[in-house]
Parts: sequence; structure tokens; C-alpha cells
Amino acid sequence: MEQKRFEKQLAFLVEADKMKTIFRRTRLITENRREDDAEHSWHFALTALVLLEYAKEDVDINHVIQMALVHDLVEVYAGDTFAYDEQGYQDKEQRELAAADKIFGLLPDEQGRRLRALWEEFEAFETKEACYANAIDRLQPFINNAKTQGHTWREGSVTSAQVYKRMDAVRLYAPELWPFVTAVIDDAIEKGYLKP
Repeated sequence: MEQKRFEKQLAFLVEADKMKTIFRRTRLITENRREDDAEHSWHFALTALVLLEYAKEDVDINHVIQMALVHDLVEVYAGDTFAYDEQGYQDKEQRELAAADKIFGLLPDEQGRRLRALWEEFEAFETKEACYANAIDRLQPFINNAKTQGHTWREGSVTSAQVYKRMDAVRLYAPELWPFVTAVIDDAIEKGYLKP
């Protein structure tokens, strides 16, 4: 074992543990508290695995799961930006790029570059794996909203148009799941969880 290499890996893993302290707006289905970034990343990875058959194209699920595991690591420093927070998105990219330099820079060079490349691929939304991953990243909290009477939508005064726009990745990259999405949105409008 190369001691310096291991020390860098250990420092990264200790820092990544802070994802458990970054709380998102999404409520757990039990509604007793907000979901943290680590829980979201795990549930995103599991959802991607379970729903793989609905991907529009054949994708490398191992690659998708790796993206799921690293896609929110930057939030250790940049914080979570609520999906419907227009003001928060104004400086999101700058905050996250600086955070990426810091978090991935903790690792040995080649590992840091590899994990950062996964994060950048997810953010770029260009490969078939990144497109499927982004669709599932949006679907996972959507399911939680469906099962918590639209908690986050109601809290954020979110409109159905905003949700349709956010969920369009599902229509494009997991189209068999789109009828589920539209049915949930219609139900949420009818029940007053989403503004029409």
C-alpha cells in the first residue's frame, strides 16, 4: 500500500461523508424529515437499476450507478439547490465548479480526474448513460412528491408547467414511464398539490 495515496483516499471518503448532512427539500415517504444527499444518491442508483428496462436505449448500468454515486458530491461545498429555485440557479454552476475542484482534488490525481469526469458527464447530459441518469435523478424525488401529497411542490408553490419542464428528461429518455408522470401531475393538480 502506498501510504500517501491511501491518506488522500481516506480524506476524500471522510469529506464525502458530509453528504449525509446536506438536506434536500424532498421529504422521505414517511414524511418525518427531509432526505439527505447520500440517501438521494443511493435511492437514485437503486431506482436506475430497478427501472433499467424502461431506458430508451441500452445503457451501461454500472456507468449510470457510478454517476449516481458522484453526481451530488459537489454539494458537500456548494449546497443543494432546489430544482425550482430560479434565483439559486443563477450562481449554481460557479459554486459547483469550485466545489468540484475542491472535492475531487482530494483524491489521487487519476482517481480525482476519473470521478470528476463522471460528474462532468452527468452535468453535460450528452451521453446515453447521462441522459438516462438525469431522467432517473428527476424521477426519484418526483416519486417522493407523489407519495407525500406533493409536499415539496406545495411548500415551493410549484406549478405543473415547472414540473412538466423538469420531468421532460423522462419523456425523452425513459418514455414508457411518461404516462406515470402525466397521471401523477394530473392527480396533483386535481388535489391542489400543484398549481395548474
